[in-house]
Amino acid sequence: MEINAEAVLNFWFNDTPPSQWFRKDPDFDALLRERFLGLTRQAIAGELGRWSETPQDGLALVLLLDQFPRQLWRESAMAFAGDGQALALSQQALQWGWVKAEPEQPRRQFWLMPLMHSEDLAVQEASLPLFRQFVDTRTADFALRHRDVIAQFGRFPHRNAALGRVSSAEELAFLQTPGSGF
Repeated sequence: MEINAEAVLNFWFNDTPPSQWFRKDPDFDALLRERFLGLTRQAIAGELGRWSETPQDGLALVLLLDQFPRQLWRESAMAFAGDGQALALSQQALQWGWVKAEPEQPRRQFWLMPLMHSEDLAVQEASLPLFRQFVDTRTADFALRHRDVIAQFGRFPHRNAALGRVSSAEELAFLQTPGSGF
């Protein structure tokens, strides 16, 4: 049975409580791996490009490229393998009015998450008014925290080990502070 975009969206927005979206939970990660590992690999390999043609399919593709890898491959470089594609699709959705037209705030939030995950300061800066416009205050505050880290370090220090980057003394000190890993 082929898993389609609707199945991805139903799983994420209907079957999964929001409290689970950002929590480290090996059991949930295993469920995600069981149901969506193959499809996520296809998305990263560029095999689901047709999904970028409509808002609903596009949002499912953003989840497969941006959110699912972070849970499927925690603490490895693969967790970030879809970031570039997800960012491009998020920016396309903004340009085409898909984010603005989306009536559900949680869906708008995940359209914007690739902006928050970007290590490009210009993208981070441009994202702040979008988070304030399209999502709740709590999420907009998280976006601001992400931007502040990029402004300070030019990258997210908590990714350094996974990506084989050497951390500076300042980054190592930052990583010891509560909440530094988001």
